[in-house]
Amino acid sequence: MELTQFTDYSLRVLIFLGRSENRISTIREIADYYQISENHLMKIIPHLVRKGYIQSIRGKGGGIRLSKSPGSIKIGKLVRETEESLEVVECFKPGENSCALLPGCTLKSALHQAMQNFLGTLDQYTLSDLLGIPNKKGATAIAVTP
Repeated sequence: MELTQFTDYSLRVLIFLGRSENRISTIREIADYYQISENHLMKIIPHLVRKGYIQSIRGKGGGIRLSKSPGSIKIGKLVRETEESLEVVECFKPGENSCALLPGCTLKSALHQAMQNFLGTLDQYTLSDLLGIPNKKGATAIAVTP
């Protein structure tokens, strides 16, 4: 499974903000740090605000910051909320399926189980884990110094 750029950048934004320790950051600052387009981030930030992950502060000195503690942000939930589709093959897409193997195919079941395991593993991690905040899972720290 390959995550979309939207999800990848969403995770990067949250990691950056999590390492910023409640400091207000700007889109430009994040874009410069990761060397990614501000335009891409301008599409992602409103989504993260709507979903309640970050807070947007308007005006002079404004920017964005986490609206939740890193320990309360579940990575599996974020992936579900940022991926357009988690259907890994055509037969998962109702109305678009033209697979002749479908009636007797066991691949769909195996792929569905694999996707559930993938998401289940991500559900075990929070943003704190990705930041390297001490945890029982032994996640390694990511060096981000805004």
